Amino acid sequence: MGTAAVTDKSFQAGGWRALRAFLGVLTFVLVFVGIECRPACAADQVSALDYKMAGDATRMRIVMNFDREPEPKWFLLRAPHRLVVDLPDATLSLDAKDLMPRGLVRAVRYGPSGEGTSRLVVTSKGPFNVERVDVLANEDGKGYRMVADIAAASEREFEAALAVQSATTGSTTTTAKAGRIEKPAGQENEPFTIVIDPGHGGIDGGAEGMNGTVEKSITLAFAKELRTVLEANPAYKVSLTREGDEFLRLDDRVRIARQQGADLFISIHADTIRLKGVRGATVYTVSDKASDAEAQALADRENLSDQLAGIPAADENPEVSDILVDLIRRETHGFSMRFARSLVSELSPTVGMINNPHRSAGFRVLKAPDVPSVLVELGYLSNAKDEEQLRSSDWREKVAGSISKAVAAFFADRRAAGG
Repeated sequence: MGTAAVTDKSFQAGGWRALRAFLGVLTFVLVFVGIECRPACAADQVSALDYKMAGDATRMRIVMNFDREPEPKWFLLRAPHRLVVDLPDATLSLDAKDLMPRGLVRAVRYGPSGEGTSRLVVTSKGPFNVERVDVLANEDGKGYRMVADIAAASEREFEAALAVQSATTGSTTTTAKAGRIEKPAGQENEPFTIVIDPGHGGIDGGAEGMNGTVEKSITLAFAKELRTVLEANPAYKVSLTREGDEFLRLDDRVRIARQQGADLFISIHADTIRLKGVRGATVYTVSDKASDAEAQALADRENLSDQLAGIPAADENPEVSDILVDLIRRETHGFSMRFARSLVSELSPTVGMINNPHRSAGFRVLKAPDVPSVLVELGYLSNAKDEEQLRSSDWREKVAGSISKAVAAFFADRRAAGG
């Protein structure tokens, strides 16, 4: 009995020693394998090196550099409008300063989304088009970069992209050129959308007249009168870029026009000039080279609006090397010129016009590539007679009537052409 008990205890002690030795060896093996596996496992992961954004409220370019080639898959979400990019077998560690909202982008978030995939979520200020999501080898041979271009668009265009997405795989790797900046073909029962832009606003008062009239107040009052006149036609949908005394960046005005799906954009202004005897209205279209020194000077003043309000100048739009975009810009410019000529013709009998009333320069607010746009200077607040007219609701109503006739002619022309 005693011998059996001793033997049993000895066996237990030996068994525990053997078990502890086995566990020790197993732990060493696991730790060793873990140490050896870490570089191999890490080698399977693509690492993001940085994140950059450039652009403005109408178009943004997003660039991410990677140590190896990523395989992004992207899709769209609504409410709010988002671009979601999934990156399988990728790790993201990005500088928070680079993710700060700017231009068209309201917010950027990222994080793991399961099974080794990282997810980037870019929230926009409104509906947008995805013009491209491409992966390119870096020119120096070190790593790859993902380039994503997004541009402000109408809700109709965003919904159309969602419909295509749901009818296919739900995500994709790039965007067909045919689905880029071009607007969907118009339909007979769709309203003709006109966006009126009352110049200046908020901290940016614009020009000031001899008797204290402030440009931002005149432009808003006239824009509301013009909207009332145009809304009498049920075929039109009319909206303003601002409804009250608020500041808007120049690119935000363009963004609003594009997201409204504008068929026509009319920016309203009232300038001042050193020569007090100069008076009359002027119609401007956009061009790379100004038609004259006065047009260039005006464009320079208007383009400084953001800086006068204490906001740094927005980044230039990233270039999009696509012949389709160039063709659309050319077509849009042709429509803008046609409307401007019609506008001058309608205004001339009822409103005093300056010499050479149709002029051009590089106005940033007229640079939507797919929206025919004009800037109308109603008159000069530096001239006492013009200032008096601009303050008159009867005069503003008369001018609004002339503009509405030009809009009607442009509308008929576009519908006849199927646009």
